[in-house]
Amino acid sequence: MSQVTNVWVFSDNVDRYGELMAGARQWGARVYAIVAGAEQADRVMPLGADGIVVLQERPALQCCENYAETIAALIKERSAGQPALLLLAATRRCKALGARLSVQLDAPLVNDATRVNVGADALHAAHRMYGGLAFGEEKLHGPYSIISLAPGVTQPVEATPAHACPVEQAAWVPPHHEIICQERREKSRSSVDLSKARRVIGVGRGLAAQEDLKMVHALAEALDAEVGCSRPIAEGENWMERERYIGVSGVLLKSELYLTLGISGQIQHMVGGNGAKVIVAINKDKNAPIFGYADFGLVGDMYKVVPALIDQLTR
Repeated sequence: MSQVTNVWVFSDNVDRYGELMAGARQWGARVYAIVAGAEQADRVMPLGADGIVVLQERPALQCCENYAETIAALIKERSAGQPALLLLAATRRCKALGARLSVQLDAPLVNDATRVNVGADALHAAHRMYGGLAFGEEKLHGPYSIISLAPGVTQPVEATPAHACPVEQAAWVPPHHEIICQERREKSRSSVDLSKARRVIGVGRGLAAQEDLKMVHALAEALDAEVGCSRPIAEGENWMERERYIGVSGVLLKSELYLTLGISGQIQHMVGGNGAKVIVAINKDKNAPIFGYADFGLVGDMYKVVPALIDQLTR
């Protein structure tokens, strides 16, 4: 098969539909978007689906895992024995949903896929293994397959405001075991999406104090760049938001430039940074692994180099 007959896409984050639709168009003959609520249908409509299925809107404190039975029934009914792929965003909620659907559809599941190919007899999906040290490729057999797509794998499709397609309501199927969210609390999170940034500056353990981030942000302003970090800065020191962590379980960069400051360059971090077109490293340790990945490297103290760069860039 050169394409899967039907590809269904679903995300709990409406901003991810652009990437999912791009992949679905490559790998599927017909593409259908599943959305939670009429408001999302309006936002997804310009992305070019052949049809949109609206899930019954649930109370605000419901979890998307509760849609598993409804989505499984929908795919079984509409596939009519033809191959079908369910493409999910690689978010925590969608992965939990995918696990439920894998059981209900008796379908293979690959999470955080970095590459998808349609072979002559089956789908093939690549994903990272061993903390990013290697890639594995899985061959997905059976009429149904489920893949959660890692962010940044495809370029989002361009919206076409004039596009129109049929919109219908899915019949609600109550979950066997409903998850009830008793309370939801807002957490502070960054609005930045580093996977879409053109230039990124990353800081690591070489940063001595949180207040020194002011210096890094000044350089970012001069370069028109966003600021990211290694895992210890986000999850150890808590100096930056979790959304700015670059690495195997964080953001995967696709930027034109990645400038690292005081980052040693361990493989778990570089899995996230290697997607940048140009990597520039500044580190006072000449033996730091980062220099093995960098296109350009400077051995020096970031506390001397960064002010000098700001001075030159702002003249």
